[in-house]
Formats: sequence, structure tokens, C-alpha cells
Amino acid sequence: MAAQSDVPMRQRVEEYISKLQDDIVSALEKLDPNAPAFKRDSWLRAQGGRGLSCVFAVPVPPPGVAPQETVLEKAGVNISVVHGMLPPPAIKQMRADHSSIPDIQSSVPFFAAGISLVIHPRNPHAPTVHANYRYFEITETPTEEEQAAGKPGKVIAWWFGGGGDLTPSYLYEEDAVHFHRTIKDACDPHGAAVYPTFKKWCDEYFYIQHRGESRGIGGIFFDDLCADPHRRFAPDDARPKTAEEIFAFVRAAGDAFVPSYVPILERRMRTPSNEHERRWQLLRRGRYVEFNLVYDRGTKFGLMTPGARIESILMSLPETARWEYMSELGTDPESREGKLIEVLKNPREWV
Repeated sequence: MAAQSDVPMRQRVEEYISKLQDDIVSALEKLDPNAPAFKRDSWLRAQGGRGLSCVFAVPVPPPGVAPQETVLEKAGVNISVVHGMLPPPAIKQMRADHSSIPDIQSSVPFFAAGISLVIHPRNPHAPTVHANYRYFEITETPTEEEQAAGKPGKVIAWWFGGGGDLTPSYLYEEDAVHFHRTIKDACDPHGAAVYPTFKKWCDEYFYIQHRGESRGIGGIFFDDLCADPHRRFAPDDARPKTAEEIFAFVRAAGDAFVPSYVPILERRMRTPSNEHERRWQLLRRGRYVEFNLVYDRGTKFGLMTPGARIESILMSLPETARWEYMSELGTDPESREGKLIEVLKNPREWV
């Protein structure tokens, strides 16, 4: 059997995200065994690659029939493994966020693999959650010998990115602490600077500038994580630096998803709620849509990629959302809605 280091990173990432997808979907299906199973939708990309979208949605009932009550309202746990040619305009745009990419003036082969998930529960007291972990590499055009052997060309640049954040409609401090504590415990063995650096980055990234508030109560976010110096870390910061160390960190963060979120969902999924709370939940989902369509880099990149699978890219959007003109909800600082807004405007340290 080949040593781990002898197996190409692209293959190891593909195997890992496939297993993680199965683990997460199984945990969610086990939570609500009477609900419809996730729909497994396998697809192929004409330009190269494949994917598996696992999507939860309750079928629309016929007129006069009440919809089935389920823990989840909409959810998706998707993986994609794609490859092809990256044109110069895309390279130029990516160089702004990825310092490891050299200044390339011609199209080059690329490979990208990742898992992306969004869970929108039905109960207003159960928070939405998002996570994604991905690997990207750019290679030289393979030689004739490499092509004959089915091997990619020499890797020019590579990096990992990802993270996850919690987006509640109603703030429960014990949930926020549990979510952040579980993620921090996964980060800490990989360097003392990892969690505080990526938590701060998350607070900055998932920020709705035109609203002056964060999308949720944070988590971690990172990008362009490779062997090169990173602008978010000081040279002597303790952090993963080699490909092996970074992949180990990504696996630890990915494995932390189920224990960080499912206990919260179990705790809140049956909480009594009313129409007022549902209205607020839909308003907060409107904010979620605003961020994803206006600011999210992954959404923008996906929509620009030739042969993009639009249904999978927009899977993150909730099934229902609401926008009100000058809504009064959240304006009273003493209300539960107002207390959430205070945290969204002034991110806190939870652990």
C-alpha cells in the first residue's frame, strides 16, 4: 500500500470530502427518521469533473393538504470535484485573493474539490449553519508522457480554504459557546494562532456592509492556506504550514461539524414558536440571501465558472425568506430580536 504522502493530494481530498458528506447527511437523516431522505443527485461536468448534491426539501403538497412537519426546511450537503482549463481573466481575478498564484498569461489546467453545506431548520429557534472546505491547485500542462499515464502536470500553486459559521434568528448564548468551543478545540492542536486568526477573519468576511451587521455569530473562515507566508499570520505564529499539516487541520475542522452543530439542532428543533418568531426568522433569511448574492466570493466564482451547475451553487439560498420595508423588528434593543442585532453589529468573543 502506498504511503499517504505518495498519494496525490487531489485524490486524498476527494476521498475525504466524500466520506465527510456521507457522515453529515447520515447524522441529519438520523435526527428526523420520519422525514423524507436527502435526494442524492449525481452529476457530471462536461468540461471535466463530477459532483454529488445531497439536498433536503419537503415536496409541495396538493391543495388543501398541510405540508409535512420536519426538522429541516431546506438543506444541502454538496461535493464537487472538477478540473479543466483556467483562462487568463479568471487567473487575474483569483490573484487578488491568492498570493501563491504566479502571474500567468495563458490558460492553465486547474483542479478543485470541495464540500459545501447549508442547513436551514424549520424552527425559528434552531439556527441556520454553513460550512465549506475546499482544495484548489493549478498545474502546468502535462507532458506527453504524463498525459499517456493519466497524470496531471507539475503543480504550480495550491491552497486550502473553508470555514463555517452559525446564523441564529434568536440568540442562545450556550449554543454560541458550544459552537465556538467545539471549533476552537479542533483548531488548537494545529497552532495557537489558528482559531483567533480565523475567527476574526470570519467576523470580517461574513459582514453585510450595506446593513452594517454580520450575517451571524461567526465561526472560522480561511483562504489561500498553503506553504507560503500568509498575510493573516505573523512569521512566528504557530500554524500549519506544510501540505500535510494543513490537510490535517482541514480534516479536523471538517470532522468538527457534526459535534458542533447537531447537538444545538437537537436542543432547539422542538422549541415552541409563534408567527411573530417565524416572521423574524424569514427576515433574517432575507439577510442571508443578501450576503450570498452580493458579497460571497464562492457564489460569484461559481457563477462565473464555465459549465457551472447553477442549482448546486444556489442551493445555499433558503426556500422561503422575507423583506419588509422599514421593519420595526429588531429596533427595540430590549427585545430578543434587538439583542441579536446588538451582537451582529458588535461581534463577541464566545470562548
